[in-house]
Amino acid sequence: MKDKSPLFRRTVALVKAIPKGRVTSYGQVAALISSPGSARYISYILRSSSTKYSLPWHRVISSTGKIASHTYCQTQARKLRKEGVEIEHNKIDLERYSWQPTKAKVKALMKGLPKHKIK
Repeated sequence: MKDKSPLFRRTVALVKAIPKGRVTSYGQVAALISSPGSARYISYILRSSSTKYSLPWHRVISSTGKIASHTYCQTQARKLRKEGVEIEHNKIDLERYSWQPTKAKVKALMKGLPKHKIK
């Protein structure tokens, strides 16, 4: 995936805006950037680009509140706990920690970025 793709650029803009101590899901990121059904691509973008672009990848979790799969589970949990997020049995209380940006906030973040064309 090219770094300049609309999906990539919109994902980076949104994920960078997730505040410390808050989480969102891959599916919610996809919906907020007007690219429903792109949750797996969002996961790929975060896995492949988090270091290069200083993305807070650890703030994006599954829609059930579970944190990362095998390899990064402990790293993600450590980073989230450092931000004050409580984790029990590798799961986060979404009602308590979910990030719900306003439409105006998302619109401002996406301003000037091209839309991703859904195929």
